[in-house]
This record gives sequence, C-alpha cells and structure tokens, in this order.
Amino acid sequence: MRAAYRLARALLHLLRGYWIIKTQFAKISQKQRADHVQQWSAQLITVLGIQLRVVGTPIQSGLLVANHISWLDNVAIHAAHFCRFVAKSDIKGWPLIGYLTDQSGMLFVERTSRKDSHRVVQIVAEQLRAGDCVAVFPEGTTGEGRELLPFHANMIQSAIDAKAEVQPIAIQFTDTASGEQSFAPCFVGEDTLFQSVWRTLNAKSITVTLQFGAAQTTDSRDRRTWANDLRTSIHTMLL
Repeated sequence: MRAAYRLARALLHLLRGYWIIKTQFAKISQKQRADHVQQWSAQLITVLGIQLRVVGTPIQSGLLVANHISWLDNVAIHAAHFCRFVAKSDIKGWPLIGYLTDQSGMLFVERTSRKDSHRVVQIVAEQLRAGDCVAVFPEGTTGEGRELLPFHANMIQSAIDAKAEVQPIAIQFTDTASGEQSFAPCFVGEDTLFQSVWRTLNAKSITVTLQFGAAQTTDSRDRRTWANDLRTSIHTMLL
C-alpha cells in the first residue's frame, strides 16, 4: 500500500512538472526555470519518501563529477543545486521522463559515437565558459555503489578547454534507520527502470547523501590524470 500510494503521488507530480513546462516555461527567465526544476526535484524526493542530506557547498559554475548508482542521482543533485546534465541519448525517448529531462536542459550524447561525444564535449565547454554548471557521470553507467567503475575522461576535457573548476560529488544511498547501505534504488544489470522504482517505493525510508568535495583546477594535468584524481577524491569521500 505504501508503494502504491507513493507511486500515485509520483505520477501526479510528473504530470504537474509537464503542466508547468507547457504553461510557464515559455514566459519565464532561465533563472526562474532553474528554480522551478530545483523545487520540483526536491518535492519529488519527498514524494518518494526519501530524505536528502547535503554535505558541503556546490559550486555555482563549473563541472560537477559524480559516481552513478541510480536514476535518482539526477533528481537528488537537482534538488540540491540546479545544473545541466550530460546523459545517454536513450533517455530522451522515455515516455514523459524524456520530455521532462529535455526541457530541464539535459544534454544528450550518443555514447557509441565518437563524433557525437566530441560534439557534446565542445557544447559543455561553451556552457562552462558562459558560467553554467554542468554535471556528468564519468563511470558512463550505473553501479551498485560498492566500488567505483573506471572514469572516462572525455568530459573532463571540457573543463580543461574552458579553464573551469571541477567539483567531485560522492553519492550514497542508506537505510535511514540503520545507516547501512541501501541497494533499493540501484539500477544495474538486468534491472528494468520499473523494478528499480518499485524497490525504492517499497523501502521504508531511504536517505540519499550528496557530499560535495573541494573544487579543483586542472593544475596542468591532462584529462586522464585529472579523471583518475577525481575518482580517487570520490572514493575517499565514500569510505
């Protein structure tokens, strides 16, 4: 019953987001759109029965680099701080969710295409030069959170080209009562999106912790070295 109730509220909240975009986004500024996205994301976290804990302060402009566990990662980061995400192009085709993410400013990349990856690297660099905040998941896919996958360095080149700061973020999901790691929100392997969502809705109480680390500059590092150093920073925060 708890899961069904939360699911019904979440679907209504998704429809509310669709209505806001359709009726208001064309009339308001980019800053107001960002505020709407952040507030809507924070409300969705609450509707799903999840508590958000933020440690540290997100940078206002630059590249955010985080580990990747769940479809909830984007929502949690947006609830803490508005940014533009880089995500695989498949998401754009998801019913309703694809539209909402597209309108929130997400940048889509065809990961199997080197040419498209290069295009997005250039776009992200332009966004960073303009003072925007962009978030990426350099693992390239989701994991259980037990250990970090290798980091791809492509998007780190955007920060080098734009001479922008990069801030590592460590994401953790825990059972609120016990403090133990929660695997309910994981979206890996043979999991379908619905299976991951249903497990999350059935969980009694989950806390998602976002730990924002110290912002870094390139310090003459190449993209691969910097990507490895960022991975080490996130690994240290997860211990």
